[in-house]
This record gives sequence, structure tokens and C-alpha cells, in this order.
Amino acid sequence: MALVRTLIDCDKEYAESVLPRELKDLYDGDLRFPASPPARPFVIANFVSTLDGVVSYEIKGKSAGSAISASDPADRFIMGLLRASADAVMIGAGTLLDVSAKGLWTPEYVYPDAKRLYADYRLSALHKPEYPLLVIVSGSGRLDLQRAVFRTPAMRAVVLTTSAGMDELARRGAPALASVEAHALSAGGSIAPQAILELLHLQYGVRTLLHEGGPTLFGQFLAAQAVDELFLTLSPQIAGRERDVARPAVVQGVQFLPDSAPWFQMLSVKQKAAYLYLRYRRS
Repeated sequence: MALVRTLIDCDKEYAESVLPRELKDLYDGDLRFPASPPARPFVIANFVSTLDGVVSYEIKGKSAGSAISASDPADRFIMGLLRASADAVMIGAGTLLDVSAKGLWTPEYVYPDAKRLYADYRLSALHKPEYPLLVIVSGSGRLDLQRAVFRTPAMRAVVLTTSAGMDELARRGAPALASVEAHALSAGGSIAPQAILELLHLQYGVRTLLHEGGPTLFGQFLAAQAVDELFLTLSPQIAGRERDVARPAVVQGVQFLPDSAPWFQMLSVKQKAAYLYLRYRRS
């Protein structure tokens, strides 16, 4: 039985699908991605937004996307499906802080009901490892290494940071954690998206990268022309904004002019009740 209803589907041009029948039925359609570019992973982003473009309330305990989606089952299913499809999932340090310390970036963590389906798809159809690689971008290296993502043996976490961040991670005990690796990709300041993609491509064999935010990191990738597709759930609520209260949109920290703004073409629209699940591909 479908969790969502497909209203528009323009995704007809990619290779033969490997999505198993039960997942196709739940998704009400297929899910295929083109081959990765020659020198970097194919980058997919996934966000949930209010009708007025807010992706986080920026309130302690209510900053995660679940406050926007109201933990909508279909949104969580699609999030799990994208994680199951990816070689690696990337988040910024702020996104890590927004969730519970027990949070894991695995397919079944976000949608347990499809645990067996995700595992069969990943292992038997895609021939990928049990879980995607978790990539955390943190310039400062000030991470709570007691979190479950750093203490779960079946998961591998890669922290991409700066020279100062490497020192901070060493001070916090990162070298003693067998499932955690860290790389300094910058002497200081921001970490270039191209450096991230090159490392993941060459050293970890990542061909499909799922970008789960936050908005500042996503903006940097958009500015670097390093986003290929965007999955966006529109939640039927309006958050509003005050002048002196930060409530971020999908993109923060960069702005584009009319002649340089990225354009996307629609690939699919799915619907359940008052929610819309949109998929766009960069033009």
C-alpha cells in the first residue's frame, strides 16, 4: 500500500531501476539516479520546510526538522529511502546538535517500519555496506564524542574539519574511537565543498552523497554548483518570522543575483493529505 500518491513523475530517463517492488509500492513509483560525475559524487539534498520557507524554529528542543514535519510518516519514509540509496550522508555540526544524542543517520532509525526493506535494497540490490558513511562537517571540531553516532561500532563517521579542529578533536579523544576518522581540509575558516567532494570520492569511494543540511552548509554547496538534486517536503504550517529572531530558510549565508541564481527542473510531485513531497534536479 502506498504511503504517498504520485501526482507528477518526469523521472523517465535514467537506467533500469533496482528499487524492490515493496519499496516501489510504498513510494508509489520508482527512484533512480544517474551515474555520478567523473570527479565527484552525485549530490542529493533533502529538507523539510514550512509553507513560508522555514526549516528550523531555532528553539532549544524544537530545532530539528521533526518540529516542522510533525514527524510525518511519509516524510520519514522518504528520508530513510534516500539514506538507503546513498553511499554517505553529510550533515553540519549544527544539524548534529539539533537531534537527540541517541540519534543515528541510518535508514531504519528514521523509519523503523521499513528496516527489512531498506536492508534488502541496500545489501542485495545496491550491493552497498550495511549503513551509509556519516560525514560531519565541523570547522571547530567541538563535537560531543559521547553521542551515539561516534559510539556505534557498525557505523563509520568521518569528521571534516580545520587544522585547529583537528587539535580540538584530539583533545576530546577522537583518535581513540575506532569508528571515527578525521581530516583537516582547511588551515582555518570555511571548508570548501570541492575539497569535501574530492576527498569523499577518492578516499572513500562515495558515488552518491545525501546532503541533510544545515542551511549554511547547503548554501555553500549551492554556491559551488555542487548540488544535483533537491528533495523538499512542504509541511502544511506557517512558522512566521520576527525581525530579531533567526528562523533559517533552506539556504542561509549566501545570496544569488538574478543572472546567477540556481534553477531546478521538477522531477516528481507526491502527496499525502496536506503534505507535498517535491523532487527537483538542477537545470
